[in-house]
Parts: sequence; structure tokens; C-alpha cells
Amino acid sequence: MISVSEISASQHLEFIRSRPSVSFLQTPAWGTVKAAWTSRSLGWFDDGTLVGTGLLLLRKVPRVEKYFGYLPEGPDLDWDSINFTEAMDALHAYLRPLGVFQVKMGPQVWTRRWEAETLKAAIAEGGYKHISDVAADHTNSVGTDLAAKMSAAGWTQNPATGDGFGDYQPRYVFQIGLEGKSHDELLTGFNQLWRRNIKKAEREGVTVRRGGRDDLETFFTCYVETAQRDKFSPRPLRYFHQMWDALSGEDPDRITLYIAEHPDFEGAIAATIMVRVGVHSWYSYGASSTAARDVKPSNAVQWQMMRDSADAGCSVYDMRGIANTLDPANHLFGLIQFKLGTGGYAQEYLGEWDFTLSALWARAFSLYMAIRR
Repeated sequence: MISVSEISASQHLEFIRSRPSVSFLQTPAWGTVKAAWTSRSLGWFDDGTLVGTGLLLLRKVPRVEKYFGYLPEGPDLDWDSINFTEAMDALHAYLRPLGVFQVKMGPQVWTRRWEAETLKAAIAEGGYKHISDVAADHTNSVGTDLAAKMSAAGWTQNPATGDGFGDYQPRYVFQIGLEGKSHDELLTGFNQLWRRNIKKAEREGVTVRRGGRDDLETFFTCYVETAQRDKFSPRPLRYFHQMWDALSGEDPDRITLYIAEHPDFEGAIAATIMVRVGVHSWYSYGASSTAARDVKPSNAVQWQMMRDSADAGCSVYDMRGIANTLDPANHLFGLIQFKLGTGGYAQEYLGEWDFTLSALWARAFSLYMAIRR
């Protein structure tokens, strides 16, 4: 019989190390990064044997001991073999005494995958507004079966709205397979524009170096410029210090900062943050200078991250979220267009699902969050 109980951070990390990878949002350190939430490491036990883990984030309702629970990109279970009903019943039995009225989770199980060439052909043909309108090159029965089980068990999913990125975490991502590929083979997979931009950056004298904690301020200056240009609200510098301290404290190879520079420009002309867990690396944050755009620093820094990921033994380089759009008129189209040039693939995950343990408190919390916004 499966049960769920709290485990120590060290137990959690030991289990993660036994896996090829888990989402970095499911590491104990991520609970430290999300300081506005209370975090707990959970273990799923089958007859006393640890068979899965999850990072649970808890958001408290003001003035009462009621909580919204969230397992971002988790939990980490063998979804193709575990008894789903027992695993979820055990989770609910753990959450109810805590006063959790609703829990959201987003298992990292993919459902559909589209190769870059397929999406390029769809764009060229025209008539496709969304990635989801195109016939997928690959489907994953584990993902579709899990979606059916969750729906039958009372888990619900927000309907797809517009062309956005998803719920809390992106449902569509863009990834590049690295396993067994040399640097030359990776470069060959890029389109002509990407290869030309990488060569131009080298020719123009762009250099890319790894930075340390002290370089976060350099990154931040470039990041704020990007936020102003692209019209999004930047996170404060203290968030990146907290992220650095938590992730590097858990594993010195967990987080890496990259700084692209050029002798004609002061400071960083592009800067990125990469996170790695096992064989999976993620492009987590990126920034670039408008003034130096012509020397192609963004291509240069991405190329360096891909090579470093391959050299570290990663099988996947993850460029993270993309919008579900193939419409050139959509302001989010440029993102998928940029990433398609790497020759990777777009991937749809199962997405995030909610289970309500108390409908009254769930409605009250939803109203509270709407007022806060």
C-alpha cells in the first residue's frame, strides 16, 4: 500500500541523484528560492520503500490555517508503473490534515512532440494558427493515459486560453537532443541563419565567459533593459541572489551564469542563467542589450550553453517555454521562430491539474487571488 510522508532534504536529494533527472522546480533548493511559500519534501512509500518524491509548496490564506498546495513540474513518480489511485489517495490523505483545500500539480510527462522541420513546413504552408493544430511527429501513451486517469479521478485542468504559455509553468517547451552528438553535429542541425549568426559573433569579437555570484549585478543591468524593451516586470536582484545561493548550495553545478561581452560595449551585451539537474539542462533566464544586437551575442551565449551542456553529459538542452502559436502576426511568434532555428523539437507536456479538497475554501482563495491582481 502506498503512503506519503514528509522526508528530509537529504533523503530527497539522494532520490533525485538516483534518477536521470527531475525538474529543477522539484529540488529541495527550489523551496528556498520561493520564499513566499512554505516548502516540504514529500516521499511516496510502497511498503516502506521510497518510490517517488515531490517538492510541495504551500501558500497560506491570511489569518486562517488553510493552504493552497502546489507541486511545480512534479511530483517525480514512475507514472507508467505506479498505482495511480493509491498514489493520489495517499497524497490527499497527507494534505487534508494540513488544511490544504486545493492542490495543483504538473507531472513532467510529455504528450506530443513536433520536429522543427514539421513546424517550419506548417508555417511555410500557412493556415495553421497553433502548434496544436499540426499533426504531431510523436505521441506518448504514458502521457495520454495519465491525462485520462487524472480526469476520471476528479482532477481538472484550466482550458487552454489564447496562445499563452500555460498555467503557472509552460505547457509547450522547445528542446534540443544532445545525446551522442558532437559539437559539429549540433551545429549542423542549426539553420543557416543560426550558423551565420554564431560565426558573425565570433568574427566580431564577442566572447562568452562563466560568471560568479558577483556578476549577478552585471546580469541584472542587462535583464532590466530587456524587461523595459519587452514590456515585462523584472524580478528584483535579491531574487537572483537567493536563487544562486540556494541552487549552488545544493550542488555547485546546479546553476551557471553566462556573460557575453564585446570590447566596444560596456558591461554585458547578453547574459543568461542555466540550471542543470542530472542529464537535463534548462535555459532559465536571458537578457540582451539592444545596442549590441548586430553582433549577435544571444546566439553566441546560447551556443556556449549548448556545448557546455553536451560536455557535461546532458541528453537534453531545454530552451523552456514557447507559446502555442504559429501565427506570424502574433507578437509571441518570434520566440518560436528563434528557437526553431536550432533544429530541435517542440514538446507539449501534460500540463497542470487541480484537485479540490474543499470547494468552499477553493472558491474563497480564487476570489482573494483575483482581488490581489
